[in-house]
Amino acid sequence: MTTETNSAFNGVKEAFAPVTDALKNLQNLEVPEAARDFVKRAAGSAKDRAANLHEGSEKVTNAIETAVANSVSEAAKISRNIQQAMYQDAEAFYAGIDKLASAKSLTEAFQIQSELLRARGEVFVSRAKSTSEYVGKLVADGAKSAQDNFSKVAASYSKTA
Repeated sequence: MTTETNSAFNGVKEAFAPVTDALKNLQNLEVPEAARDFVKRAAGSAKDRAANLHEGSEKVTNAIETAVANSVSEAAKISRNIQQAMYQDAEAFYAGIDKLASAKSLTEAFQIQSELLRARGEVFVSRAKSTSEYVGKLVADGAKSAQDNFSKVAASYSKTA
């Protein structure tokens, strides 16, 4: 039985001998220097592009992070200012009621009411002016920040092109 197995094995071995010899020769095949250099340069270039892409994505992430952090900070500041204004309005309202309660005549009450309305009008105008200046500054700062961030990102991507 072993001789039959050996002879079958030898038959298969002989049948595949040309393929085996070709693979042995392929293993010893020399790769030209130019081909190796080309592969090295291509790999180095791809590595540089990947590094530049990573750097650009880091800049984009930082820009987004800065914008979001600034937005949250500004939203908190606006919320605090609104709360402060509401508190001041409530204080002014109750102070006005105290003043009106101390009026001894209808004429005096009318005069106190007129003074209170004028004071509230002045506060309203002052707040409107302050708000418009603040919003204008926010828009200008936001536009400048966006422009700066866009320039950084564009500069980083133009290096890779």
